[in-house]
Amino acid sequence: MVNSADTFCPVTRSAKILGSRWTSQILRDLLLNDSRRFQQLQTSLVGIAPNTLSDRLKMLEAERIVERRFYEDHPPRAEYVLTERGRALGATIRAMRDWGNKYPD
Repeated sequence: MVNSADTFCPVTRSAKILGSRWTSQILRDLLLNDSRRFQQLQTSLVGIAPNTLSDRLKMLEAERIVERRFYEDHPPRAEYVLTERGRALGATIRAMRDWGNKYPD
């Protein structure tokens, strides 16, 4: 059952996006690089299944955090870039990195 207060809770809204496995790592890669192609993300994220990566990218695109840009028409090929909204998550990802460095175990 969804509590109606959860809809307005900023922590809940943020966790909805960042709480999915692999999402933070995808954002990390996009923050460290101007753009990434699907294969580059898959290579960087050792162990992620292609369908999981595709699902996460679609979710991030739907949330307007990531934008897909086509760099070739035939066959269609795309790269992913952060939107302004996505870049705003940089401080959160850096805080997660800092916490992980401070408490490594």
